[in-house]
Amino acid sequence: MADHVRGKRSPVTCHFKCGNACLGPECNTSANPHFRDIASAALTRRALLGLGAAGAVGIALAAVAPAGSATAAPGGAAFGRGSGLPFDAIAPVPGVVDDFNVPAGYTWAPIIRWGDPLFSGVPALDFDHQTVEAQAGQFGYNVDYIDILADQSGRTAVLAANHEYVNPGLMFTPSSDPAELDRRAAIYKAAHGFSVVELRRSKLGQPWRYLVDGRRNRRITADTVFEVTGPAAGTDLMKTAADPEGRWVKGTLGNCAGGTTPWGTVLSGEENFDGYFAWAADTAGQKRYRATPSSASTYTFERIDPRFDAHDAGYLNEPNRFGWIVEIDPQDPSSTPRKHSAMGRFKHEGANVIIAEDGHAVAYMGDDQANDYLYKFVSKGTFTPGKSAKARRSNLDLLSEGDLYVARFTGNSPAAEVTGSGALPADGQFDGTGEWIPLTRNGESVVPGMTTEEVLVFARLAADAVGATKMDRPEDVEPNPKTRKVYLALTNNSSRTLANVDEANPVTGNRNGHIIEMTETAGQSGSTFGWNILLLCGDPAVDQNTYFAGFPKELVSPISCPDNVAFDSEGNLWISTDGAPSKIGFNDGLFKVPLEGPERGHVQQFLSVPREGETCGPVIHDQEGMVYVAVQHPGENGSVATPTSHFPDYVPAHRPETGLVAAPRPSVVQVWRA
Repeated sequence: MADHVRGKRSPVTCHFKCGNACLGPECNTSANPHFRDIASAALTRRALLGLGAAGAVGIALAAVAPAGSATAAPGGAAFGRGSGLPFDAIAPVPGVVDDFNVPAGYTWAPIIRWGDPLFSGVPALDFDHQTVEAQAGQFGYNVDYIDILADQSGRTAVLAANHEYVNPGLMFTPSSDPAELDRRAAIYKAAHGFSVVELRRSKLGQPWRYLVDGRRNRRITADTVFEVTGPAAGTDLMKTAADPEGRWVKGTLGNCAGGTTPWGTVLSGEENFDGYFAWAADTAGQKRYRATPSSASTYTFERIDPRFDAHDAGYLNEPNRFGWIVEIDPQDPSSTPRKHSAMGRFKHEGANVIIAEDGHAVAYMGDDQANDYLYKFVSKGTFTPGKSAKARRSNLDLLSEGDLYVARFTGNSPAAEVTGSGALPADGQFDGTGEWIPLTRNGESVVPGMTTEEVLVFARLAADAVGATKMDRPEDVEPNPKTRKVYLALTNNSSRTLANVDEANPVTGNRNGHIIEMTETAGQSGSTFGWNILLLCGDPAVDQNTYFAGFPKELVSPISCPDNVAFDSEGNLWISTDGAPSKIGFNDGLFKVPLEGPERGHVQQFLSVPREGETCGPVIHDQEGMVYVAVQHPGENGSVATPTSHFPDYVPAHRPETGLVAAPRPSVVQVWRA
């Protein structure tokens, strides 16, 4: 248990979400320098700010729960009054509370829950009679990325949501029968993937209901066929006994965060894919993703499907077919989803696209593991504006070709001033410059000794080779559509020691995480950037090494373990968290942070999720007074017999005829002004 507590998750989540990756040897054993080793002659603060200025470029409802309005934080000032989301920050909610809390004047309801049927003829969730066929037609399990893509009227939309992993202990009572366990494994496969669901509502600003048998409704599972695009497609590293062409992959797994492209498709990152395989770990490429071998996978998929046994020579490459950015067209349920090899293979948190000044599509991507890297992809082709069929066809190919880069950060303070305590350097800020180091150029490898397909399939090895900067678990990284600055959530890194602190990762044993603000100084598709730390997270009442862009610490909401980020129409940053209870003792939540003016850095908590849950995939539609989040793994430490959460149904007993259950259910939640 003690080893788990060093991280941000419970042992249950560590096992099922990432296969206990934190308990094994560190994957990144490269000798890549930290800032302490590579700090160049310090730039003056004024010079850095000059760089930043030059680079900035303008630009059916489920059972409705009680309102659950939380108490306002003591002294918490109202803010955001000029937008459609004025609120008083809620007080932090203790981690034992099983409520979904929102500010006074707001209410909430689930849009859809695990097990809700997408098609007529599919049963509602029935704990005692769940089947593969039912799950394949029901909304899947733990959701991370979401988006609400409204149609022109604003009264219809599609919800796009991915399903990252499952918790068997909350789906079934214990069993030791091999046949029953194999049956369950097939259900777990069907609970992964994606759901696309049509929505309806009466008018703007009102809650949605999901539509059974919607024209665009779709379930994508671990058995849905994906097409591989880009330079690695068809190469020997992608071929298996079941796919000698190396171009067609069954399924997507471990999907974490994502993004919606300017052309209307959705992206998702395959993150902790390694735990799904019985793993050999006998090559440098394999060890860079999981350092130790395993004889069985987390969910024992290899018992029912031979491709999950990577010890089998015929399926040695099957793990190479996961760890990609996937692209799905939510408007066309007959389309074939794709995995884009040009964007590199690693433990993708997600990908978020902005169109650069020169028209290229630029995607930012974090590799979510301690001491791994930040990446950027720049498309070969350029974006075609407009909504014509021709423009859309052209844009659908943008992520198939292009170049992959990895970030190297340099601090501008003397190494002696970065003490590991979080104390600011003499210039008053953790900041510096950086460069994007190419791994491919014109679609070809520029890493000595590695072919193009090797660079892409083993992107971590390629990044090691060029001296990328080891970061404190890069999670979501998104460009602000209003200012074009880029915000990187670094969720935490307990293994950061005094010997390897640097100016961008300046806290030893960093359990609370931090946020970096980046400014591209040569255009969005360029190769240089400036950066500064916006937030050093934590509870200011307890943690001395907190920093909130200079805003008074005593006025902010405690925040720990930043995970996903989003923006409202005014350019404010919204942060969802994953792991706050294990560090600061409060339930995870959603927080708003102004980025400009006197309120810059003023962290204010908007909502909190139920006990043992994670806040995911925030979507902020502030102009109509709506906020959406996914609640992942509520009550994760309980069981079917003894649940620790009853979110979101909050009923005393199962009601199979209505689909309500007395157990926790991962759900997509909408919040609106009452």
